[in-house]
Amino acid sequence: MIGKDNGMVTLIRWIDRKFSFDFPVGVFPCILERLRGTPVRLEEMTRNLPVGLLNQATDGAWTIKQNIGHLADVQELWDMRLEQLLSRIGKLVAADMTNRRTQDADHNSRDIADLLARFRHVRMAFVERLGQLSDNDAARSALHPRLNQPMRIADLAFFAAEHDDQHAALIYQITKQKVGSGD
Repeated sequence: MIGKDNGMVTLIRWIDRKFSFDFPVGVFPCILERLRGTPVRLEEMTRNLPVGLLNQATDGAWTIKQNIGHLADVQELWDMRLEQLLSRIGKLVAADMTNRRTQDADHNSRDIADLLARFRHVRMAFVERLGQLSDNDAARSALHPRLNQPMRIADLAFFAAEHDDQHAALIYQITKQKVGSGD
């Protein structure tokens, strides 16, 4: 497990995370900035990494390329949930917790620049759409199926930003573990 016994705090698994969506909708513009900044952070994190490191897996975990590809893959879920929230659907679609799309995508065979460009493209479209919403829109809610709690559009944006940070932390830990070990 990344982080275990190597001087880093062990990152809690995404599935084990709990969320409290109790912030005011007025925080939404700040969350949009986090979402807008993720492509830049990923580009910076991977800029000078050796090509071999981008495809290396640790303990069966995803590679750096797979983590980035996954963020682009899961954007479809965020888009679908946004549509549901805007359409006032009572319960959001469940995520595929097997991550079949990412597992089948063969992201490791793709160029890192292509993966980053794909993510930037789908993320900027999402942020653009979110940026056009009113306070009333951002407050619309539906039941999140796994968390079993209401999720507003502002919460969806926060959830997506937290998911981005989860994978950025994994990428960082992969690079520090490999670079630090001399591999």
